[in-house]
Amino acid sequence: MKLISIFVLFTGLVSLTLVGCSSTTVRYVDITPPKKASQDVPEEELLDVGVLVLDANIPEYYDDVIAENITPEVRRAEANYVANYLKEYLQSTGNWGAVRVVPRLSNAVDIVVVGAIIHSDGERQVIDFGVRDSRGVIWFEKTYKTLASKYAYDPEVPDNIDPFQTTYRKLADSMLDYMEALSSDEKQDIRTVSKMRFAREITPEAFGDYLSFSEEGEVELLRLPANDDPVMDKVEQIRDREYLFIDTLDEYYSNFASKVKDPLSSWRQQTYDVAIALREDRNKARVRLIAGISMVLSGAVMQRSSDTLKEYAGYTGVIGGSTEILGSIANRANIRLLISRLQEIGLGASEAISPYAIELENATYSLEGTVDEQFDQLKELLREQYYEDLGVEFQEEDSESDTSVPDLTGEETTDELLQGTE
Repeated sequence: MKLISIFVLFTGLVSLTLVGCSSTTVRYVDITPPKKASQDVPEEELLDVGVLVLDANIPEYYDDVIAENITPEVRRAEANYVANYLKEYLQSTGNWGAVRVVPRLSNAVDIVVVGAIIHSDGERQVIDFGVRDSRGVIWFEKTYKTLASKYAYDPEVPDNIDPFQTTYRKLADSMLDYMEALSSDEKQDIRTVSKMRFAREITPEAFGDYLSFSEEGEVELLRLPANDDPVMDKVEQIRDREYLFIDTLDEYYSNFASKVKDPLSSWRQQTYDVAIALREDRNKARVRLIAGISMVLSGAVMQRSSDTLKEYAGYTGVIGGSTEILGSIANRANIRLLISRLQEIGLGASEAISPYAIELENATYSLEGTVDEQFDQLKELLREQYYEDLGVEFQEEDSESDTSVPDLTGEETTDELLQGTE
């Protein structure tokens, strides 16, 4: 009898485990405004921010893309859309100088925000974000996980509220907290280092020894040019031209974001219930399979006993375990249907987004080549213009550059604006 009681207890624990798979999660529409600076930031201390287009984090192999339920065109569109939304969100705080979306790191900005999409559907968003300044100092790195509420897709929700608003609010608040902990001298130092890094990039022979770089990537300002340095004046004019180029690209990103907002929102809304059902079925299938195997193994051992009661308990265990295993198989069949539904929704969204993606890709070809190549061409044009203005013959050479994208997220970041459509 004691053995039977233990078996019944074991079966009860398995049942409780299955019930535990379904827990209550509180979801809400986050309309809390971001924090404002505790006091007005002097104009000379306002830091310019560059938000890099996010790493879409699309697996290299097709099987992995399917396994992770990723629609490449949608994911790439979201990588651009999230960057633009974050830019507008940071701008709305009034805590920063100019905030722009950039395809790769530019020394024309003081702060850079990089990110990689780890998971994204209408129900759950997981993004790695990292923030660093021109001195190479990493402010913070963090993974932001946000669950959307079904009410976030209600037509009455303000148009400027994103279903994953909590992510942007927490990121913006963390950036403000770090910035406010800096002294006035540190903020001005960040701006000065940005200027000198740009000068060093344009004319390394003139400003190459004004900065030192540690193995960790941190930058120290060694000295400054004179206030009336004519070379520095020319570099400042060239820097303004890069701002114009970045502003043009930023406008392209804004236009793209406004056009894909509706199809992207529709994709999120349609995947919301399916994503929840898929996650719950996967959890149930996993737990039921483990529980079923455990019950079958325990029952099989008990069946070998010469004790009749133990043998009966063993039969019960095998039958109960088999039932759980069959239930797991049924869950997995439903999982395949849900995955197919997600793929179907993704293909529909991809068709709606694709024309705008092609338009964006074409718009950024104002010079020949990819946006990354355009940046390199722009640098050469600016350097050539610099030497022309000084009346010195321009000799094309590989200038030392420190504009590589920092890997702050633990994920490989991409310098491509938009990969070709699938």
